[in-house]
Amino acid sequence: MDTPVFDCGEIARSTSSLNDVKNDTGRVAFCGPYVLSAITGFPITRIEGVINEYRDVPEGRKPVVRGTYSDEVEVALHAFGYRMELKEGFMHMERKARPTVMGWMQKPRNTWAHYILAIHKGKEGHWILIKGVKMCDTFTEGKWTFVVDGPHRGCRIMEVFEVKRATKELERDYDFGARPQNQTAAVDTTAA
Repeated sequence: MDTPVFDCGEIARSTSSLNDVKNDTGRVAFCGPYVLSAITGFPITRIEGVINEYRDVPEGRKPVVRGTYSDEVEVALHAFGYRMELKEGFMHMERKARPTVMGWMQKPRNTWAHYILAIHKGKEGHWILIKGVKMCDTFTEGKWTFVVDGPHRGCRIMEVFEVKRATKELERDYDFGARPQNQTAAVDTTAA
């Protein structure tokens, strides 16, 4: 299957350094685009453009990306040359029985990979990004901070996704069957 990739200009290199979020919107951005910007190094306008293209938002409209589902995050990562894989899911467990962020941090994992955690924040879900012992999200204003100093230590985890650069051997096939094959992203390239 020929997997369409959105035209996002140059591809960011995956480095061992941590990218700060580039909020070029002039407004408050939300957690999904924040973690994607920290992984890819691209500005939030470009991230939101890819998500809105996947959502089939009419051309000319650029609504704020407020809530994101895991499939939207996965497609956006794929567009920038990354893959996302569900490593652990805790939705089958009662909320109080799910592990906390600090409890999960004490388990063995790949310190070189990015992990996107879907956590409970009040009554809603929230995306946070962890690499090694540092985390990044909207509450840290896009800056990397140590998890032990971060705001989400006691939050319960819903799902854990591992993010790595996509390679031909690891790249997943996506079912874009409902979408025309010739569609490409209408991404704002002025904010690069």
